[in-house]
Order: sequence, then structure tokens, then C-alpha cells
Amino acid sequence: MGAPRWRREWRGLSLTASLLAITLLILIADFAANSLMFERARTFVVNSEEVAHAAEHLVVARRVLAAEVPDRRPAIARQLSTNRVRISWHPRRRVVDSLTGLPSLRDEIVRAQRELATTDLRLVLVPLSRGGGMAGSVLLPDGSELEFRSRRMVSWSLNWDLLLRFSLPSLIFFAVAWWLVRTSIAPLQRLVTAMRQVGTDDMVLLPEAGQSEVRQLIRAFNRMHERIRQLLANRTQTLLAVGHDLRTPLARLQLRVDGANLDEQTREEMGEDIAEMSELLASLQAFVESGQESGPARAIDLAAMVRAQVDGAIDGGLDAVYIGPDTLEVLAHPAGLRRAIANLLQNAHRYAGSAEVSLRASGGWVELTVADRGPGIPTERLDDVRQPFTRLDAARGRNTRGMGLGLAIVDRVIQAEGGRLDLVNRAGGGLAATLWLPQRASTSNNS
Repeated sequence: MGAPRWRREWRGLSLTASLLAITLLILIADFAANSLMFERARTFVVNSEEVAHAAEHLVVARRVLAAEVPDRRPAIARQLSTNRVRISWHPRRRVVDSLTGLPSLRDEIVRAQRELATTDLRLVLVPLSRGGGMAGSVLLPDGSELEFRSRRMVSWSLNWDLLLRFSLPSLIFFAVAWWLVRTSIAPLQRLVTAMRQVGTDDMVLLPEAGQSEVRQLIRAFNRMHERIRQLLANRTQTLLAVGHDLRTPLARLQLRVDGANLDEQTREEMGEDIAEMSELLASLQAFVESGQESGPARAIDLAAMVRAQVDGAIDGGLDAVYIGPDTLEVLAHPAGLRRAIANLLQNAHRYAGSAEVSLRASGGWVELTVADRGPGIPTERLDDVRQPFTRLDAARGRNTRGMGLGLAIVDRVIQAEGGRLDLVNRAGGGLAATLWLPQRASTSNNS
């Protein structure tokens, strides 16, 4: 069953038109609701005692002022004022705002003092911005005006209640507007989230939803993602195929070297060249596969893995020391992480001959540092070595093996685990490579 007609028509609007329509709808609804509330506010009921007191005071004041000559009326009006009601006199009737009239309250005052029925009694509600309360006027027999203002007849609690009642529609419509706008831009938010996953196995195609421009953008994004995924797949497949196919002729070449009538030195040199080529192919394959380990992460004892790697490096001739807990559990992909640690130890062995390996957990992160006392890396090249096929011959020596993929592999593996690689030159010489991994599993430390 398809979407309702109004929803299809709504989706057919552009994003700009949708936002304008939402704004216009909220303005109209807010104006109508506030107009209704304002009209209802004109019919409120006040305390009967206050009404009787104000009506009596108004009648007495009108009689006294009517009996005085006009020159004395302003002074008499000030004398008639009290804390509850303030009286003033004007020689002519002034214009009042009829939109804020209070007809129901006027009827109550007239019922309390019938004499006021023939005085053209007018009442208005004073806004909170001007102090609140109620004001009004009556005519004296000569046509002049007695004006009064009462702060007690309309209590502050009533004013705050009115303020709440006037504000409530605006708050409700603001919430509705927020929901409508959020609904309109929800596909864009999903698109932003999906853009962070471009080129990864977690990326999925987005459903085409939302306004017309948004649907076009999502459609273009899905096509772009498909092309990128296909390019990455082709590149990976090509590199893996090349690496695999070259291993066979290298193996045959090694067999021929072993069976050839060569002097020992030549045979050793050719054997070293073949071994180096095999190592390059293995490094290339590791780079292609780095960060692409399939399956969910699982709990591993990182401390045990690091100790095993350090012991293996020591057996290979590295002067290494491990500082850290006996047990430290994290959630990760073990194969890629094992390769990353091995690369750091191999670099330390190759360029320094010694390493200090430390492991600790702090603030939700696991910190693994491999520090050496080698030549280090020029500060301006610390970011370059993360890129594949980068060789720092001036710092590392021109005759060293490798394709410049060691740190690039480490960087890709750690990013795939949600962590990062920090490279810092040590004071006094050497390099400290630190792996930061999120601690996503229970940890037990036994130093």
C-alpha cells in the first residue's frame, strides 16, 4: 500500500518550499491560537470583594470630583488615590484601546454599583510590560473624565496564569515545528552518517526518502558509493592477484639458484634478493588486506599478545623490554592487531636494535607504546610516513629493505579498530610509536 496522497505531495515539494510551508503553517496557527486565548482572557472572573471595593471607591470619587470646580479636581483626585486604586482627572475623554476591553468585568462592577451604568464605564487590561492590573474611566456630568487604575483587582497570579496561557500555544507549535523540520532533514542526517562509512564494509545503500533535492542527493551518493566500492574491490583483487602470481616464479627461481653451479657468494646474494622480493610481496599483500579483517571483533588478551610478540622479537635478536600488566582484555580483530605490533617491533629492530614496549589502560583507552633509540623521523615528515610507499632514505638509510608500507599498515589497522597512531620523536633521539585503542571490554590488570 502506497503512502497517503498528502505525504506524496509533501515529498514532491523542494526542501526550501517545505521549510517555508512549515514556517507559514506555524505562524498562522500561532496567530490563531493567541487570538483565541486573548479573546478568552477578556472574560476572566476576579475577586468579588475587590470588585465591590473598587466600584464603591469609583462612585465616591466621581461624586466628589463632580462637586468640585475643574481647577481643584487634579489635586482632589490625587487625594482620593489609595494603595489599591489610583485616581486622576482629565478635562476631555481620551481614546482607549478597545481590543483590550473587559466586558464581563465591567458588567460585574455595574452590578455592584448601578450608578455607574450611565457613566460610560470603560475597562482595559494593562499589559504586564506596563505593570499589569486593570485601568478604566468614567464620565463626569460635565463630560470630563475620571481615570482610575487598580493593581489589586487583577492579581499577579492571574497575570502569570495569563502569561502561561499565552505562551503555551507558542511552545506547542515550536515543538511541532521542530518535529517537522527534523523529519524533513532526517534523510540528510542519515546521509552525513553514511558518508563517514564510504569505502568500508559497514557502508550500506541509503533508501531514497525526503524532499526532491534530498532524494536526488541520496541517489547520487548511492551511485558514487557503488563506484568507489567497485574501484576498491578491483584494486584489492588486482594487487592480491599480482602478489600471488609472482610467488610461483620466485619459488622456481629459488629452486634454480639452489641447483645452479654457482659459487657460494653469488648463490647467497641471489638468495637474499629473492627473499627480499618475497618479503616485498608479503608486505604488499598485508597492506592490501590491512583493516579489512572480516567478522566481528572478539575479546583478546592484548597483554599476552604483546608479550608473545616481544618474546619472538627477542628471539630474533631485538633487545626489548616489556612494561605493563599481565592481563589486559580488549575487543579487536587479532590478526590485524598482531601484524601492527609486529611491524612496530620490526622497525625498532631494523633501525635501533632495541625497544621499550609499554602497555597501560587509562580513561577508556588502551595505550601501547613501542619506543626506540634510532635516528627518529624528521618532524616535518611524521605525517608522510603514514602514507604507503614512503621511504625516508635520509633518516633510515638507502640500503634498508621494504616498500615503505610498515607504518601505513599499522595506521590502517588501528583506524579500522576505531583507534589512532601517534608518532613522536623522543628527547635524546629515537621514535615513540603509540597505538591508542578503545577499551571496549572488561579489563583486569595484574601487574
